Amino acid sequence: MKIDRHGRAKVLTQAEIRLLFNQGFATKRDRALFGVCLFTACRINEACTLQVIDVYDTRARVRPYLIIRKGSTKGKLATRTIPVIADLRALLSSYSLVKGQNYLFPGRYDGSHINPDSAARILRKACHLVGLEGVSTHSFRRTALTNMSNAGIGLRIIQEISGHRDLSQLQNYLEVAEAQVLGAVASLSMLSPVEHEVGKYSNYDLPKEDLKQQVIKRKPLRQTRKKR
Repeated sequence: MKIDRHGRAKVLTQAEIRLLFNQGFATKRDRALFGVCLFTACRINEACTLQVIDVYDTRARVRPYLIIRKGSTKGKLATRTIPVIADLRALLSSYSLVKGQNYLFPGRYDGSHINPDSAARILRKACHLVGLEGVSTHSFRRTALTNMSNAGIGLRIIQEISGHRDLSQLQNYLEVAEAQVLGAVASLSMLSPVEHEVGKYSNYDLPKEDLKQQVIKRKPLRQTRKKR
């Protein structure tokens, strides 16, 4: 977890995301900005430098795909085209475009975009308001990539969305939950030399927050006594 700008950015839970978007962010602009980060897994600089034409058509309608330009990406590797899902479309549709601006999220000065440091301050204020720790602008990217991985999406497909140069860089982003490690080790129980009660582990082995999502506790096998 990231504390005082040190450590890895926190991966957000669904409850924390709802808290931030419903009670933390003060404006539709803030929700649209960080909604882009969450639902496209982009970097904060990529979101801040989006141009209006990359997201909306000439009639101010949200496009089916969002364009992240090569010049805005880390290392300027390649332009990425990301589908706009319904959740992001709703946030972008409710956001009021600033007339005469080229950038989707204008900065303080004419013709400029919002600075990533300003976006980070907005996020810190929102997190302080709702009592969240360890969250940074990178949390939305890590959250998106980790959730796609947990959903069984192949790394090569995730890489296409994230824009990482190679898979080893991408894997550094993905968080492995304690319960996933426990489940992986528990799968070895089929190798057990013990005759009875093989292939199970108890919910008491899991962290409390993972109880609802993880393995169903199996009842031990009953041994019947032979009648003499």
